[in-house]
This record gives sequence, C-alpha cells and structure tokens, in this order.
Amino acid sequence: MATIDVSGDTVSDDLVADVQARVARLIADNAAADADERTFLGAQFDAGLARIQNRIGDGGLGLPARLQEHVDEALEAVGRRYPWLRNPMGIGMVGPAIAAHGTAEQRQLLRAAFTAEEIWCQLFSEPGAGSDVATLATTAVRDGDEWIINGQKVWTSLAHRAKRGLLIARTDPDVPKHVGITAFIVDMHAPGVEIRPLRQMSGGAEFNEVFFTDVRVPDANRVDAEGKGWTVAVTTLMNERVSIGGVVEPRNSGPIGLALKVWETYLAGVGAGGGGVAGQVGGDGRGDARRDELMKLWVEAEVLRLGNIRAQARRELGTPGPEGSVLKLGGALLSQRIAHFTVSAMGPAALLHDGYALGRQDGDPVSSFLGAQASTIAGGTSEVMRNILGERVLGLPGEPRVDRDVAWSAIPKGV
Repeated sequence: MATIDVSGDTVSDDLVADVQARVARLIADNAAADADERTFLGAQFDAGLARIQNRIGDGGLGLPARLQEHVDEALEAVGRRYPWLRNPMGIGMVGPAIAAHGTAEQRQLLRAAFTAEEIWCQLFSEPGAGSDVATLATTAVRDGDEWIINGQKVWTSLAHRAKRGLLIARTDPDVPKHVGITAFIVDMHAPGVEIRPLRQMSGGAEFNEVFFTDVRVPDANRVDAEGKGWTVAVTTLMNERVSIGGVVEPRNSGPIGLALKVWETYLAGVGAGGGGVAGQVGGDGRGDARRDELMKLWVEAEVLRLGNIRAQARRELGTPGPEGSVLKLGGALLSQRIAHFTVSAMGPAALLHDGYALGRQDGDPVSSFLGAQASTIAGGTSEVMRNILGERVLGLPGEPRVDRDVAWSAIPKGV
C-alpha cells in the first residue's frame, strides 16, 4: 500500500506513519508550553518539522515536501497553525532561498526566522526597477573581504521591523543585466542603512524605502556565487508568489468570508420582505441582484481555492512553478472585486474608517478595500503575471527583449 500524489510518484505508508509519529511526539512533549508559541516553534524546527524538505539541521528531514501537509494538518487540529504574518518574508520567501542557496553558516539563521525571533525583509525593487527588477542600479563593490553597498530600495515590507534583509545588487555593470547581480544578507541596523516609511491611503506604513550609503557587508554574507544573484532572486520570487497566491484557506474564509459577513449584516433579506439594514437597498429587487453577484463571487473564490489545493499538491514535489503566478493573478483580481462588493453593500457605513493595523485587512472590509489595489502590484504586477502565464503556461511567444544580451552599462537609463 502507498500514498499516491497527483504526479504518480509514491510515498510509503511507513514513511507517512513515521512523520505522523514525529508530530505526535512534538505535540506531546510540548503540551505544557501551550502559552509559549516561540518555544513550540523552536521545538518544531529542531524536530525537522518546520520545512520537512530542508536538510537535517535546517528545520527539515530531507524528505519529500508533500509530507509537510501531514505535519500542518496535525498541528492545525490542535491549534498550532503556523503564524505566517509574524514573519512572512522570512518564512515564505527569503527562507526557502537561503535554504536552497545559502552556506551552512547562513542556514543557521533559518531557526530564528521560523520562530520569528528575527524578522526578515526582501530588498529587490527600486524606484527605476520594479516590474523589471533586473535593471536595478544599487551597487556592491568589492573591498577586500567586504562589499560596499550604495543605492536605494523601495516597497520593502516590514523593513522597519526587520533585523536582516536579502538584498540583490549590481556587482558587474559590464555584462547583461541578469548576469551582473549578486545576492547578500544585510544587517538592517548596520551603519549607513536608513529606513523611511511610506504612508498609504489606508493609514498603514508597513512599506518602506531603504537607503544604503557606503554600507559594508562581509563577503561571508554573499548568498551563492558572485553573479548568481538572479538565480537567488528567482527562487525568492517564485516562493513569494506562492505565498501570496497559493495559500489554501478553509472554505468561506478570507475576502469572500468577509463579504458573507457583510451580506448578513447589511443585506440579508433586503428586497425579500425582511432583515438587513433599513434603507440600504430597498424593496425594488436590487437585493436579489446583489445576492446573484455574491453567489458568482463565491463560486469564483471556491474555484480559486480548489485550484490552490491542486497547485499545492504539485508544489510539494519541489520548486514552485509558474502556477504560483497564475494563482497570484487570479486571487489579486478577485480580491479587488470582492472588496468593491463589500463596501458597496455597506452603503454609507463604508465611509467610516477608524484606523489601521497590520493584518487588519483580514477582518475589516474598509481596510480590505483600501488595500485591495496593492494586491495587483505586490509580488509582481498583474501584467508581469500575464506574461508568465502566456509564455510559460500557454507557450506563447515572449515579448521582444532587446536588452537581454546588452551590457547593463550600455542600456539607456531614464533621466
């Protein structure tokens, strides 16, 4: 007997049973620490159950990634669902890149990231290098056993809270843009690092611009070889899009769950003889139209959720593929439509907004609406996602790329 996944590969029942037994021991050994989340997360990492596909000692057991679902399901059943919002970049984006490309010394940082003792940020985008990150202009110049970094990054989530960041910088301007990039781990509190918040219309400021002025970084903090930064960046970005677009939530949760709550509060029964908030829609049949609209949104949300489940099964075979970009695109566009529905259903109540807190979009329809537009920009714009869908999934011809083989220093720059 064996457990069969969607690819046709097999995992023995004995191996599944061994993983389940390890999770049971983890839960039993830490039952008394239920008020101490950090202690439990540390024990989970040490047991190799943080990311089961990682090397032993790096939070894993060197086992197929698809076995992680047995770990996650068992922990969720006892109220130990992983707190992703504590350190989203460190866990879902930067962590996998360090695990794949980092040295043994660098991989020792994974434990503190998993327990959220050390918050990470991702230093990729620049004012002149957003969708086309490879055009970045931040420089890293070798000086003995150190690198001197100068430049500016922007839209850096949680930089104001981060202890460390994964940065890509240009180390060779005389080769094509993708080739002359190198990745570094940087101390966000090092001399020469300046962080400035970017205030949004929602009132939040978890995005930042970061300036580097003669910041010295040891060569030991270089991730992978010099000139291999684009490979590190692609690993990070693929995991980022999976984190944004590929999280499998329970049915009726997330944005559509919020829409259902708004419906119950403001519109249930309106136009059908009772319930709802007086004066929101009236008895002219528009309540039925709103019900149809909500039903269509719910169906789309459920199709997307089921697609995420299927994609997750495939992702667990190894490195994420382009399906993460497809799901990210679909989720971003749908979340905007749902957000418009919720504030429209609320009527005048949607004009009130009593402040902002990180993560509040999950429970407040107005915050969700104000932040919805960002979902089609963060992690790669919808236009970039469509290009990936067209080229890597549908096999359509790529857009002309006239600067692919041109040295970065020879590419015309905007004034």
